[in-house]
Amino acid sequence: MIESVNLSNGLKIVLEPINFVRSISCGIWVKNGSRNESEDINGISHFIEHMLFKGTNKRNAKQIAEEMDFLGGQINAFTSKECTCYYIKTLDTNFDEGFDILADMFLNSKFDNKEIKKECSVIKEEINMYEDTPDELANDLLQYNIWENDSLGLPILGTKETISTFNTNTFKNYYKKNYCADNIVISVAGNFISDDMIKKIQYYFGDLNSKLDRNDIYNTKYKPCIVKKEKDIEQINLILGFEGINREIKQIATMAIFNSIFGNGMSSRLFQNIREDKGLVYSIYSYNVTYQDTGLFCIYAAMNKNNTENTIKNIMKEIKNLDSNLITQDQFMKAKQQVKSSFLLNLESSSSRMNTNGKNQILLNRIYTTDEMIEIVNSINIEDLYSLIHKVFNIEKMSICAVGNIDNIDFEGCAKNEF
Repeated sequence: MIESVNLSNGLKIVLEPINFVRSISCGIWVKNGSRNESEDINGISHFIEHMLFKGTNKRNAKQIAEEMDFLGGQINAFTSKECTCYYIKTLDTNFDEGFDILADMFLNSKFDNKEIKKECSVIKEEINMYEDTPDELANDLLQYNIWENDSLGLPILGTKETISTFNTNTFKNYYKKNYCADNIVISVAGNFISDDMIKKIQYYFGDLNSKLDRNDIYNTKYKPCIVKKEKDIEQINLILGFEGINREIKQIATMAIFNSIFGNGMSSRLFQNIREDKGLVYSIYSYNVTYQDTGLFCIYAAMNKNNTENTIKNIMKEIKNLDSNLITQDQFMKAKQQVKSSFLLNLESSSSRMNTNGKNQILLNRIYTTDEMIEIVNSINIEDLYSLIHKVFNIEKMSICAVGNIDNIDFEGCAKNEF
């Protein structure tokens, strides 16, 4: 049973006791990411994530790592466009020590200028790594141009120029403004007693500043774009992008069912028809990206330059064929079963349950139980699927991003000639 508790300062706790496991997973979720940055401090949310591992008055960076390793536990973090999460997983018998480390990092980081300078070099290498990963680069370029002049388009890592300007005061001011109790969810799943866990969290976080002084009303507009980046690599990395859906739960479930049929997995239409039958690509798949107020539906393919135009034409045929080669009831029911199975399998561990509960609470402002999610999936029909298909696949608003040796390829022409 999932329990929700609010501390007096506004911090929300989500608890899911699981008495048949021997682990506890805990995540501190902050509703803050690159979307909450301005262009001049782009990358600060991700940089703060790094800096929380770099030392407090009680522990230096090495001690944080050594103490967690001694417990045999896991500690990590990630930053997205709309949230940041710091999390641990330990044996239930070691949780108190692990949570002390996590809370100390989160609440008492020093943001030392010497450590900032060193970590800036590390993040610059991380940016270089993404520059050398063409699928990631294509996705970032696509979103930067689609959400032009909007913070949603800013890269999560920031730029080498912006992160070089950060210092202790930059971090402390941003942290104080955004890492507030009423902007935080602590999600815990595993073998524990709820009352004891609430007392532990109250002890560490009960005095955290509660007031978030920020306006989270967005007015993001999708702007179709054509983006090409010349890069001396063997394959063309291509993304076709469409205006997608926001983070509304039934729409997300409907999209998951459609994507299972269309482009997610080895049995999907894109994989079977373009890779298996025609042998045009090595990698092809579609994916859904959702945000609070908007989203994207994308089709990614990586192929030899000589196959690029033919690949685009065949992707466009698959989109067009959705109205002629109709999704059958049998295909629809199999896809629904796949989505339900995937959801249930993702709840097999304390870490996955912590992650699901924390993400739902921080981004959707509520928890969906297993029964509620299954009921939502069961309620979707083929008409819902086609309503979403016709909403998303507006060819006039299609975006294209290509990375590779792209000269002399008519991306726009071969796409639109199919319609």
